[in-house]
Amino acid sequence: MLQIQGFVFNFASENTYVLYNENKKAWIIDPGNMTPQETKAIENFITENELKVEKILLTHAHIDHILGLQWAFDTYKVPVLMHKDDKEVLDMFQVSGMRFGFELNHINVEINYINEGDELDLDGEKFKIYHVPGHSPGSVVYHNENQKFMISGDVLFEGSIGRTDLYKGNYEQLIDGIKTKLFILDDETQVLSGHGNTTTIGFEKAHNPFLK
Repeated sequence: MLQIQGFVFNFASENTYVLYNENKKAWIIDPGNMTPQETKAIENFITENELKVEKILLTHAHIDHILGLQWAFDTYKVPVLMHKDDKEVLDMFQVSGMRFGFELNHINVEINYINEGDELDLDGEKFKIYHVPGHSPGSVVYHNENQKFMISGDVLFEGSIGRTDLYKGNYEQLIDGIKTKLFILDDETQVLSGHGNTTTIGFEKAHNPFLK
């Protein structure tokens, strides 16, 4: 049985997730920890639960989702999984930081590129990958059909969708991706978003004003 621990980090109230199982194997998803206190919170959770981090997953590479990426890679020495179409966004990390008044170092990590149709496995628990661009060019969603949940990044939120006015954003592309790839899934599927509360596919189909 998979368990998920969420953390709310940085100036954007970004959701970072630690996904783990009974064998203490863990994945970190979108490490957004920025301050020493935030880093201590996630590091202590992993240490106290004796978790072995095996992968770092990115839903996309916007600054608020990767502020702790270098720390996570340096600490756990495991590859970073992301879609190749967001490599350009990742490379803009320092420039993005300057826009927010931050001086940041260039990110240097080992990257394994993932694509739609790939499947990830955590001790038999399978995760399908959907490429849903529009918020960022390489946005992906990780879907576990067995336990009926997905980690959606900034693709889909409770009552909203990801911004499409950012670099290479595309409103029509995002709406189409949500409707054709996510809304065909079980209504009970939980949506763990990159910001805000957890929701469900059924709730968003019924109530999300962007997707009527």
